[in-house]
Amino acid sequence: MSTSDWPLWEVFIRSKQGLNHKHVGSLRAVDEQMAIENARDVYTRRSEGISIWVIESKHIHASLSSNSESLFDPANDKVYRHPTFYDIPDEIGHM
Repeated sequence: MSTSDWPLWEVFIRSKQGLNHKHVGSLRAVDEQMAIENARDVYTRRSEGISIWVIESKHIHASLSSNSESLFDPANDKVYRHPTFYDIPDEIGHM
């Protein structure tokens, strides 16, 4: 099996300052352990990450841009989902 036949993995890294994982790129690996080790070597060379997630690309499903209007328009009919009606007290800080 050549490396081009290995599954494609998407890599997400959580930085030391961050609260969430961010997509940083893709790589090919035989299995999840190899994907994590390769992701560590490629995407955290300067010790900037504290957590790595990998997921095989074939398991990610996305909406099509051609369907975006029908997919996202229903939210515009539900004004209660928009936080414009709420007063946020000053002592709350950033939300």
